[in-house]
Amino acid sequence: MPEIFVIEEYAVGLLLIATIVGIVAQRLRMPYTVGLVIVGAGLAIFQGLHVELDPELILGIFVPPLIFEAAFHLPILDLRRNIVPILILATIGVLISTFLVGGIVAFGTGMPIAFALIFGSIIAATDPVAVIALFKTLGVPKRLQVLLEGESLLNDGTAIVIFNIAVAAAVTGGFSLVDGISEFIISAGVGLGIGVVLGVLASLVISRIDDHLIETAITFILAYGAFLLAESIHVSGVLAVVAAGLANGNIGPRAMSPTTRIVVFNFWEFLSFIANSFVFLLIGLVTDLSLLIDNWQAILWGIFAALVTRMIVTYGVLLPFKTIPTRWKHVIYWGGLRGAISLALVFSLSAKLDEAVSDQLLAMVFGLVMFTLLIQGTTMGAIVKRFEIITRRKDRDEYDRRRAIAASTRSGFDHLEKVYKDGMVSKHVWDVMSGALDPYSKQLTREVKDILKKHPEVKAEELDSAWREFLRHQRLVVAEQLADHSISEDIYSELVSQIDYALEQRKIQWDTLEDLNKIFARDLPASEPGES
Repeated sequence: MPEIFVIEEYAVGLLLIATIVGIVAQRLRMPYTVGLVIVGAGLAIFQGLHVELDPELILGIFVPPLIFEAAFHLPILDLRRNIVPILILATIGVLISTFLVGGIVAFGTGMPIAFALIFGSIIAATDPVAVIALFKTLGVPKRLQVLLEGESLLNDGTAIVIFNIAVAAAVTGGFSLVDGISEFIISAGVGLGIGVVLGVLASLVISRIDDHLIETAITFILAYGAFLLAESIHVSGVLAVVAAGLANGNIGPRAMSPTTRIVVFNFWEFLSFIANSFVFLLIGLVTDLSLLIDNWQAILWGIFAALVTRMIVTYGVLLPFKTIPTRWKHVIYWGGLRGAISLALVFSLSAKLDEAVSDQLLAMVFGLVMFTLLIQGTTMGAIVKRFEIITRRKDRDEYDRRRAIAASTRSGFDHLEKVYKDGMVSKHVWDVMSGALDPYSKQLTREVKDILKKHPEVKAEELDSAWREFLRHQRLVVAEQLADHSISEDIYSELVSQIDYALEQRKIQWDTLEDLNKIFARDLPASEPGES
């Protein structure tokens, strides 16, 4: 069988496993990334299925879409409001973490300080993918998400730069503070500059095109192009992707048509899902149980050093920021998971360091990654609830409860009526049951309406949800009409553009007939020629 078919077979198989795990994880209400690691580790340990993981595969193929998608959807205004604590965590925090972890590991394991510092730089990069996904599900405050995600985006790049400096120092046996600082500034600064320039240029090109497929392709080229260009001149490719995603995500969509925005957002959401699925499944598949057992003491010291250092960095660095609640700091501390970047860096050491040293570092990093994913990742939901990060609205809860009772009662009543009409229930029983259930069902419906009258914000949310459900169905019907050749491509594009325009409206007014007429696509503006 040709090699390309073998690769395709493995890719499809991994994606199938990831899809099944995602479905099960959703039902069990656990982060699907954690489920992927567990399944991958199970396959590696019990089925003997192992894979050779090239570090360039993670850094060059999987990391760019993960970082670009996160940066693309991060509003620059939210980032600016929190830029000071994020920058401190991603720079000073990374430096403190590198040296503290290195010192603790050197003390506890007897490892030479040069190699211990390499370990410290590897685990300085946080990867809270599983936590952010959980945050979105739970409805954690947006600012807390921005703090964790912003720190992760920026400290990935800074940690890689420090890692390269630490490895060079360990290999050559010498280190110059001035050279290290200048290398850090050049690598990070030039990488960010490349990303900003390419992101702005891509946005300008997008503003002059009106084709959702081409515009989506431009964002794809931008993500990988920024990384490749930066790496080719030996500066931070990760920071280049971060800057490109931020620039393009905050400028590009303004010039996109509603249809293009939806296509681009969906494309990157799907690509991020694919990359995440492969990365976390591969984390499990590369499990080497014997290596972990042989180095269990060093692994425990690594976990201890990481937890202690994360605590010092989080509570110490964020101490001056009084607007960040202490309970948020608890979540930021526990949300410092490690993942793809740490694994890619440690796998790259096999070509640079002695085999015994690289194997020990691999075991320590892998043990820490597994600990953060399986322990911290699975308990984050409980932490969020324990410190009451999410404040449930009583009015919304009461509405949901009454609506559920009313809907289930009405459904039961309708089913009983059908059974009666089919002759399965006598008329006498039906008269008794309907005489009691029908008034009860109507009373429940009135109670639901009362909630909506007393709480206009709940009514607005419900109307918005129903309206968007209507629009999504309308879009599906239009697509079916195109497939049946009932309408032309031009009419399809015009109608879909109008529907997408309506979907993008944040607030919908239902107070007057004129407003309704505008909503129901009569006066919705079609895309102007040249608009994109």
